[in-house]
Amino acid sequence: MTEGAAEEPGTAEGAAEGTAEERYTVISADCHAGADLLDYKPYLASAHHDAFDAWAATYVNPYEDLLADTADRNWNSDRRLADLERDGIVGEVVFPNTIPPFFPSASLMAPAPTRAEFEQRWAGLRAHNRWLADFCAAAPGRRAGVFQILLNDVDEAVKEIHRAADAGLNGGLLLPGTPPGSGLAELYSATYDPIWAACAERGVPVNHHAGSASPPLGEEPAARAVFMVETTWFSHRALWHLVFGGAFRRHPELRLVLTEQGSGWIPGVLDMLDYYHGRLVAAASKTGAGGTAESKFGAGLADAMGKGPSEVWRDNCFVGASFMRPHEARMRDRIGIDKIMWGSDYPHDEGTHPYSREGLRIAYAGLPKDEIAAMVGGNAARVYGFDLERLGEVAARVGPTVRELEEPLKETPAGATSPVFAPGGSARVW
Repeated sequence: MTEGAAEEPGTAEGAAEGTAEERYTVISADCHAGADLLDYKPYLASAHHDAFDAWAATYVNPYEDLLADTADRNWNSDRRLADLERDGIVGEVVFPNTIPPFFPSASLMAPAPTRAEFEQRWAGLRAHNRWLADFCAAAPGRRAGVFQILLNDVDEAVKEIHRAADAGLNGGLLLPGTPPGSGLAELYSATYDPIWAACAERGVPVNHHAGSASPPLGEEPAARAVFMVETTWFSHRALWHLVFGGAFRRHPELRLVLTEQGSGWIPGVLDMLDYYHGRLVAAASKTGAGGTAESKFGAGLADAMGKGPSEVWRDNCFVGASFMRPHEARMRDRIGIDKIMWGSDYPHDEGTHPYSREGLRIAYAGLPKDEIAAMVGGNAARVYGFDLERLGEVAARVGPTVRELEEPLKETPAGATSPVFAPGGSARVW
């Protein structure tokens, strides 16, 4: 940055061989963490300690990456900070990853508990939330922890929203899915209005992460393929459920973030939702003579929703665009440059670590500097409450330089496993 120039949000000045060089302040809006299994016990209410000991003694972890020598990336704060800084990242939004007490699998993918399972599962999630608050406090200003709830008991969920917000978990709430067969009310149901009200009141973002809304399909080859085809669609459902359900009309301060679901689908889905909204509202206005059979499907929709889908997206919604790909970056104006938050998905194999600088280059090389700054950090700072000035002090040392990201990536790193480096790619509705 030249002397006397105003620094743009999301960039920092750093020393490079004795000269000032402009760097981006990169915040990953999609990372994952959790405690080692036995380390959850101190965070669990003592009434559950004996049951936890019995459960943990026989539990077999189904995830190879949580058994490998790299598993401590989930809970080793110093290692994690060093990994992310080497990758050019200075702040992170922390979603769950490991197995909380009494869960059959990672909580992100676990089915909703039965009535008999609820008490222990709820205790397990609350233990994770307590652990996460301490984990974030170990790196002040660097982590925004995403806390968890269950939808089985709305009153308990509301209490946890206030407790977690008080504990400084600025990443907001992780909204569970309601897949077919879950036994839960659909997300458009007024049952959940107290949750939306509490989040709006406390300024808590509502995050919906890919994978958390899919029904169980099994492990056959066809099932795994079907999961890949359908999982993002099930994750997207939260958008149209809350839009058509009127949650944003009743709670205009509510913010929804859709994470690790891609971003190229958004313009097409908004066009589709606008089409159905207009069609059904128009049909509902023509009852009796001259009306159509569709009038009943749009009855009350205009009053319940208020704004149309694209307006809701503009005013209330964001996307955690993990490992954004070039074809998605070309759609940034239609998605909304102020809506896009890049994520590395650390420490997952599909994430960009340790090649996040290369991942950023492949997505953003050649784009205007202010747009890149917004997508790689500025927007996440605004949504999750990061202090860009404070993070800029670290970014001045480790962040990717503006000059670095201007250079298109010519060769994929040999060890890269993220889909961002896969050739091709095109926009699809889901």
